[in-house]
Amino acid sequence: MNEISGPSPRTAPQWDRETVPHVQANPLMRALLGHPRRPRLSVLIYHRVMERRDPLRPTEPTASEFEARMKWVKAHFNVLPLGDAVAGLNSDRLPDRPLSITFDDGYADNHDMAMPILRNLGLPATFFVSTGYLDGGRMFNDTVIETVRRAKGDVLDASAQDLGVHPISTDAERCIAIGAILGQVMNMQPTERHDRVEALAAALEADPPTDMMMTSTQVVALHRAGMEIGGHTVNHPVLAAIPIDDASREISEGRRQLERITGSAVRLFAYPRGRPKRDYTATHVRLVRELGFEAAVSTAWGVCGPEADPFQIPRFTPWDPSSWKFGLRLAMNLQRCKYETA
Repeated sequence: MNEISGPSPRTAPQWDRETVPHVQANPLMRALLGHPRRPRLSVLIYHRVMERRDPLRPTEPTASEFEARMKWVKAHFNVLPLGDAVAGLNSDRLPDRPLSITFDDGYADNHDMAMPILRNLGLPATFFVSTGYLDGGRMFNDTVIETVRRAKGDVLDASAQDLGVHPISTDAERCIAIGAILGQVMNMQPTERHDRVEALAAALEADPPTDMMMTSTQVVALHRAGMEIGGHTVNHPVLAAIPIDDASREISEGRRQLERITGSAVRLFAYPRGRPKRDYTATHVRLVRELGFEAAVSTAWGVCGPEADPFQIPRFTPWDPSSWKFGLRLAMNLQRCKYETA
């Protein structure tokens, strides 16, 4: 990856909640979301924002759905950059209804679809980037999805790669096949995992795309737009499945590459997959702290207040399409006084 100079601080926008119109807040919903006696931080997690609905990625929002959701979020929450929210947690000075928005992995649509919507609404976000896939790389899960998408016939035979035989005559069956194959390769060592799914793609002559992830230039553009860039390792391994020295290299090298690209310090980290005790352990929490990060996020449900461990901040995004169900589930999540940690 090429080194690119960092942005001028003057290019970063001020996050003024009153600069653009937004949807009218629902008083009842705002009361539910503001119920805790002391403010507790909600953190949303996204991966992609799609141009159009993808039947093989049914949980990913389209751009229009994401825009509507962000307008609703702006009306009901005080949206903070995650770094500012961490500072508020540490000093016990969070505003009412605090919320931060995060993205994982580094997909190109984060730049192409999500960033324009966020900037138009004056909303900050943090983007956790796995550097090994920038500039033409492809995550292993996307290799599987795009291979299954392109597979011909009603049956996908992956027995030569020890990945089973799967019916694929419908989109629903293809989704099941994707889940089954990913379940078999998820905890492999990164090199073995990559080689196994690439062998499957080659055997089926799938030719998956190579432009799904951001370029280094797009990461810089996010940074110059005032978005936070966080570390997410190089190759997105399950940290608990690899030796601790390899985990340390993955974490520190990913940060080093991002700092070289952006010209700025990387202070935040997201554990790949992020499930406490399964994908990372207390050893990895200590490692991230010792490497000098200021905070880290998991994928445990819940919210956190000043008593929380800043190196295990939970994240939760309701999957409901309607705003009132989305808000109700967020309100229920706010009542989680305890959340899972390693």
